[in-house]
Amino acid sequence: MLEAAARQARSVDETAHRPYPLPSNRWTMGQTWESLVFVHWPVDADVMRPFLPRELEIEEFDGSAWVGIVPFRITGLRARGLLPIPGVSAFNELNVRTCVRAADGKPGVWFFSLDATSRLAVQAARWRYLLPYFDARMVVDDDGERVAVECARLGESGRLFSGVFRATGEARVSPPDSREYFLVERYCLYAEGRHALWRAEIHHPAWVLSKGEAEIGLNSIAPFPVSGDALCHVAERQDVVVWPLEPVASV
Repeated sequence: MLEAAARQARSVDETAHRPYPLPSNRWTMGQTWESLVFVHWPVDADVMRPFLPRELEIEEFDGSAWVGIVPFRITGLRARGLLPIPGVSAFNELNVRTCVRAADGKPGVWFFSLDATSRLAVQAARWRYLLPYFDARMVVDDDGERVAVECARLGESGRLFSGVFRATGEARVSPPDSREYFLVERYCLYAEGRHALWRAEIHHPAWVLSKGEAEIGLNSIAPFPVSGDALCHVAERQDVVVWPLEPVASV
């Protein structure tokens, strides 16, 4: 826990890869993400549009919007200045998201949903960050050669995702003009609630990704149909710090 907390705090020393400077105020939360899988599909922006605030522009790459499904394990979750609390600082999570940009030009991520195995984290994130978290049963089984994922949302029949994922390429940092950089190097999230659009800044070192292969079983976790061959990447670990929500615009 000490090592994870120290890595999180040191992450702000590495900033050259960011598209814009760090916030001037202090971050308030640290966490570490492990056994990450990114699977992305091109999706027509018109299909996504009903599920996002009108104040956000859906960003495109190669002429298409992209939806990402990202299963991983959170460890070392803590408030700044504190160590992770055993028993509540680690859980599994799966995000469904897309790339967006606010009216002031800042690129970020919009989450359609976030499923997690910690009821406490779900309730806290819904209240503090206004994010659409859901309770879920979820397994992330990483044996060092492949990551097997199973996720089922509780209380909402049919919201399921499963697959087996393997790294097939050398781990590397993506160049700034690449599709991979566009999809993953995102340093804020957007949320809607309390009659406003909000933004929370985040920071982490540059992603070190390996190209991967995906064997997807169930795939009905997104709010719209997602099908076809997936663009897959795998990452071992990422240390992250997060800032509080700040209002962007009235809704």
